[in-house]
Amino acid sequence: MSERKQNNIWVFLEQREKRPANVGLELLGKAQRLAEPAHGKVGGVLVGHNLEPLIDQVMAYGIHELLIADHPLLEPYCNETFVKVLESAVKEHHPDAFLFGATAVGTDLAPRLAARLRTGLSAHCIDLELTEQGVVGVVPWPEGNLLGHVHCTRTRPQMATVIPGIFEMPKKTGFTGQVIPIQANLEEKDRTYRVLEITREKARENELAGAEVVVAGGWGVGSKVDWELIKELAAVLNGAVGATRPAVDEGWAHEDQMIGQSGHSVSPQLYIGVGLSGHMHHMVGIKGAKLTVGINQDPEAAIFNHCDLGLVGDLKEIVPALIKAIKSYS
Repeated sequence: MSERKQNNIWVFLEQREKRPANVGLELLGKAQRLAEPAHGKVGGVLVGHNLEPLIDQVMAYGIHELLIADHPLLEPYCNETFVKVLESAVKEHHPDAFLFGATAVGTDLAPRLAARLRTGLSAHCIDLELTEQGVVGVVPWPEGNLLGHVHCTRTRPQMATVIPGIFEMPKKTGFTGQVIPIQANLEEKDRTYRVLEITREKARENELAGAEVVVAGGWGVGSKVDWELIKELAAVLNGAVGATRPAVDEGWAHEDQMIGQSGHSVSPQLYIGVGLSGHMHHMVGIKGAKLTVGINQDPEAAIFNHCDLGLVGDLKEIVPALIKAIKSYS
């Protein structure tokens, strides 16, 4: 596919049990903001079976086109059937960019489709920009506090997976776009595996979602015993406990509490980071925080480049003092 001027952005609208995933709607809002200056169009792509109940839900967000592939073999999700349908649709309609959420489905589907189309994919983006080269994916670099800007110079569509929660949910509008059916020429042999049974794990309450206060700890906390200080500080502030990957790996916190590129994104009024370095892979998850406080004994820690207030010292002295002070005012 040859390079041409950016004017059409597609968003994969992941859905499960006829409920659209928030990340798809978040990407619709971002795509609209990118496309508007270039007078481009935004298309949403729905894949599954019996999708009629979703049409009005999605169209309410003001997209220009809603492309729908509806077929019995597209429910439940199977990467090979989805890729076959999307590959055909892309080759027919020629979008300039195709955006996916960095979910379990998105990170499985997007690279497979990119390989079929022989185009590039920017993975786990924390932002998207529109330049003369087209859509540019902004990603945390593997080492240090650096951001990489990735784009395809010769191929289209430019593809990207984006971390859920990075962008705000768009507002519903009165705009009504066009519904375009996508041909799904599928046979049973196209489905390379079949789901025989679905067992649902009991959902854990996500305390981070909507929390006004988040206290997060990292490797520097040192031990499971000292992790109790993180939990106690969060408790006296009526907040939620967050964590970095090392703290989760050590077993001090649950994976549902992880914040950052491979975890949750949060937007609290107050975020307190304790004993964590502040590398970009974690900090991308707190972009929406209104006030950020860092506590670290290393005055050169990267977190002090990102926070509004920094406290340098031993967390075993600072955190108990904070807890005592807060309790005295409660």
